[in-house]
Amino acid sequence: MKKIFVASALAIATLSVSPLIAAPAIAQAKGVGVADVRIAAARSNAFQTASKQVETTYKAQIDQQQSRGQTLQAEINVLIAKYNEESKKTPQNQAALQAAAKAVQDKRQAAQAELGQIGAPIDLAIAYVEDQISVRMNEAIKAAMTAKRVDLLLNPDAVVARENNVDITDAVVTELNRILPTVSTAVPAGYQPGQLVQQRNEQLMAQARAAQGAAPAAPAPTGTAPTTR
Repeated sequence: MKKIFVASALAIATLSVSPLIAAPAIAQAKGVGVADVRIAAARSNAFQTASKQVETTYKAQIDQQQSRGQTLQAEINVLIAKYNEESKKTPQNQAALQAAAKAVQDKRQAAQAELGQIGAPIDLAIAYVEDQISVRMNEAIKAAMTAKRVDLLLNPDAVVARENNVDITDAVVTELNRILPTVSTAVPAGYQPGQLVQQRNEQLMAQARAAQGAAPAAPAPTGTAPTTR
């Protein structure tokens, strides 16, 4: 089950982390760093604690999913064996072979749907945890950049070579732990994955529009108005 949380953590912050520096600033950057925000999120105290809470809260569903998964895999293996037997026949019966292949495919799809339904509450709880972290990720990144005197932050995947001292991932973890020490695993009624990030983005857009609307109007031109005939 822990592998599920680790894999899930790799997707954290992809919705909320936006560029913090405009492209023209790259050439002017004095302090350059790299950070993997997905790893930072996964290492955060909030995520680690929430993962354990989810494992405890949904233990019955987790056990059921694992047990049922083993049973379904055994059933799939039987169908695969039948397909293999059919494929070894000479001459091959193409209709029977296609039917055996379809049986395997249908069983796999049905198994995925069933296991997905069992694990739906778990997935929703994880999504809610990720969402809460994602909302605060940019704040943690900015604080880490300030603390490390970095004005340009890159994703490690975009870097060909670097020294270890430019990696500020741990600094992002530190700031995230300070800003968001814990998150809730109690999913609110009606919650949809990504909802918090969407609401935050809409709030930021509304604030930006309000700031533009509050900008002072340009002063009226002075001087004598032109005469017309």
